[in-house]
Amino acid sequence: MSTLSNDQISELKSRFRGHVITPEDSHYDYARKIWNGMFDKRPSLIAQCVTTADVVSAVNFAREHDLLVAVKGGGHNSAGNAVCDDGIVIDLSLMRRVNVNPRQKTARVDGGALLGDVDSETQLHGLAVSAGVVSHTGVGGLSLGGGFGWLSRTHGLSVDNLISADIVTADGTLLHVSQDENEDLFWGIRGGGGNFGVVTSLEFKCAEIGTEVFSGVIVKAYDNAQDYISFHQAYVQTLPDEMTVWLVIRKAPPLPFLPEEVHGQLAVLIPFAWLGDQSEGEKLIQPIRDHTPSHGEHVGMNPWVGWQTLFDGFAEHGARNYWKSHHLKDLSAECIDQLLSFAETLPSDECEIFIPHMEGAPSRVVEDATAFAHRFTPFVLNIHTRWRDKNEDEKCLAWAREFHQATEPFSQGVYVNFLSEEGDERVKDAYTQSTWERLVQLKDKYDPNNIFSLNQNIKPSS
Repeated sequence: MSTLSNDQISELKSRFRGHVITPEDSHYDYARKIWNGMFDKRPSLIAQCVTTADVVSAVNFAREHDLLVAVKGGGHNSAGNAVCDDGIVIDLSLMRRVNVNPRQKTARVDGGALLGDVDSETQLHGLAVSAGVVSHTGVGGLSLGGGFGWLSRTHGLSVDNLISADIVTADGTLLHVSQDENEDLFWGIRGGGGNFGVVTSLEFKCAEIGTEVFSGVIVKAYDNAQDYISFHQAYVQTLPDEMTVWLVIRKAPPLPFLPEEVHGQLAVLIPFAWLGDQSEGEKLIQPIRDHTPSHGEHVGMNPWVGWQTLFDGFAEHGARNYWKSHHLKDLSAECIDQLLSFAETLPSDECEIFIPHMEGAPSRVVEDATAFAHRFTPFVLNIHTRWRDKNEDEKCLAWAREFHQATEPFSQGVYVNFLSEEGDERVKDAYTQSTWERLVQLKDKYDPNNIFSLNQNIKPSS
């Protein structure tokens, strides 16, 4: 890596509309922070872009000066790839415009926009983009890895609703990609992450959902967890696509509808969302209510924008996070035994075992239609390890890794957005062999020198 002179930095600033931040600037420490508090890295430059031309300038500057490149949208991934030591951060966090076309039911989203930005603008028209569930997640990174949430069983993954994108490739070229233009790259960015360039704009198909959804959380007693989870895995697979029901095992947070004595105790949380008439939704969740005792629930018609912040409080910035994940082939009795064994040894009160039910619309898309693979597994397991004290790193990391190994016999692949820093071979598990080979070919074509390496990296063949 080269050492930058003041003249070189000044030259970049002279053609930059945004902000070029160096370690001497007063807001450097704020600008280099990302969501995961485990990472405290110090880049040589932070290029806060406000235009696509800024992104082109930053990519060209990084290539010409042989700089390590990190790309920051929301800065939200567990692996901490949005920041680096010594190199340059191409920061899109000021590029957050969302333009909705209500007649076409589409939304054009800047590469640095957050999920909350998209929900706020699309809901002005009763629309929504099928995406994630934490409002401060970056839409770009989420979508390039796949993107699932409350709408995906009905309307497909984020990548299934992506119409087109603008991307700055490693040679500084701005390309428009769609089914009709640069089709090979359009295929690759839909699941291949940030391996092929900096995506500055994304165009999505929107779903008509209105402004309220029937949704809520039912909190089950942990004493009956084995019985409930066994029921849950069978029941949710009978539900229509419009109903999404997830499962979270964690210490009960101090939610106002829970008895105080339950706070901090192990519980099974059942969040759900129904895209339909409330009376029909009530019928569908009644078996969940009835099967085992509950500590309490909060259920009703909720504004979509508010519902999309449900998990924000469990995922605010600054904590230390380490994720391990699998796609699960099933929730067999043996698998449930392992889940509960590790639930009973949670290393911190903020750790949780998150098991979303998938299937639905994404499973009806041909597997090689996009680079997103493993569409047919019914569940995902995310071992969300979260804590505050650096002195607890060893304990928390060991718990997550042991848990991950113990559940490997029930797995088939991994969701790329749920990977932490786990090595090259684990990245391959996010894809089928044929998809991986095709992605490597794209890397050879669009980024043969692996300028975009700080990601779940697909290395070029050379």
